[in-house]
Parts: sequence; structure tokens; C-alpha cells
Amino acid sequence: MVAYRRNFVPGGTYFFTVTLADRRSSLLVDRIDDLRKAFRFTRARWPFEMVAVVVLPDHLHCVWTLPPDDANYPQRWRSIKSQFSRACADANIVGEPNAAGERGIWQRRFYEHTLRDDRDLSNHIDYIHYNPVKHARVKHTRDWPHSSFHRFVREGVLALDWAAPPGAIEERE
Repeated sequence: MVAYRRNFVPGGTYFFTVTLADRRSSLLVDRIDDLRKAFRFTRARWPFEMVAVVVLPDHLHCVWTLPPDDANYPQRWRSIKSQFSRACADANIVGEPNAAGERGIWQRRFYEHTLRDDRDLSNHIDYIHYNPVKHARVKHTRDWPHSSFHRFVREGVLALDWAAPPGAIEERE
């Protein structure tokens, strides 16, 4: 069995990928309000800064910065996954049984990368914001509603036509 090693840095900034067990599912966007509630519930108990996020139908990516004295991101992910799973169960939504007979909605593990510097952070934020285009969900980053891209635009950090091909703004008008 593979031994998973996690890097725990108090106050660290991390990139995460979290995936549903059924990669054909659209549960994350279909139940986006339940997912948002799960994040709010968790952040109220175990604070973290949500630097960037994108939610696609079957997976999500985000960048978090934890408080200076805290490195316990697994606890936060357990809470988010549990809260969302409970909301789905309340709506009679259960996962398909896996080989072990478990009916979990989420894949058991998640991918984590400790961000090393500002360039690493910037690259991962760009990856997050471009992800809906990469997965052919939309033609332009601005068209995906479940992304922190819109906050970055409101705050003047990114332009609305960020990563858009030449002529994209004219196409829309």
C-alpha cells in the first residue's frame, strides 16, 4: 500500500483538488448551495482564507491559507465532505456502491500541494480560473459561474477578458 505523505505548514498556503467518487456526476454544481453551506459551516469552526476556488460538476480546486498557528487542513476537508454528504443524504442522494460496498459521494483522498512562493501561487490561481475552459465547460473563463474569477475581476486583480482569445469580447457583444 502507498504511504501518503502530507506536508503540514502552520499558516501555509495550499492548492487542493477534491473529486467526487463518480466522475460522471454533476452533483457539485447541481447542489452548489449545499456545497457553499458546507464551506461556510467549516470556515466558521476552523477558519481559513479561501484565496481562489473553482467548482466543476465532478471536482473542485482551491487555494487556502491557514491561520498562522494551524496546519490541520485534513480536518477541514473532513468537515466539508461530511456536511455536503449529509445534505445529499437528506435529499436521498447516495453514491453508487464501490468495490468495498461503500456508498460515499467523495473519493477518499484529495490532492494537496504546498505553495512555495508567489510565482507558484500565481500559477495555481491561473490554473484554477482557467480550469472550466480546459475541461470544455465554457469557451471563456468569465462564463463559468462557480469560480473566484469573478471576485478577482470585481477587485480589479484580473480583467474580464483574462485568458480570452483575441476577439472574444467582440464576439459577446
